[in-house]
Amino acid sequence: MTPEQLMTLAKEAMTHSYSPYSHYKVGAALLCADGTVYQGCNIENASYGPTVCAERTAIFKAVYDGHRDFTAIAVCGGKDGVITGQFPPCGVCRQVMREFCEDDFKIYLTNPDGTCEEMTLAQLLPCSFRAAEHMKA
Repeated sequence: MTPEQLMTLAKEAMTHSYSPYSHYKVGAALLCADGTVYQGCNIENASYGPTVCAERTAIFKAVYDGHRDFTAIAVCGGKDGVITGQFPPCGVCRQVMREFCEDDFKIYLTNPDGTCEEMTLAQLLPCSFRAAEHMKA
């Protein structure tokens, strides 16, 4: 699957956003190693703390279905569903990605002009760790 195809699915996922407070709709499309794609959107809550990001929605759906091997994610967002700039994953989403993804996991971010920028998880989250690396006997 090309980055552009994955971004198209992320844009589609934006339409499912529940964002009555911020009005920022965010969509994500997660590519599993076997070619399966999971879409996610942000889901807000009036108390803000229970709000979940699009990236975590997609990852949690995939994990629930038994997937643990991911290759890429596309993320896009904007006010009232209009892409206004890049929406890089928040810190919590980055750490969730680190739990399941390798350093070369690709993150695609869209620009308002429709172009995509690519980075790896290692670039997005330098000096990170996995729990397994610190739990060795």
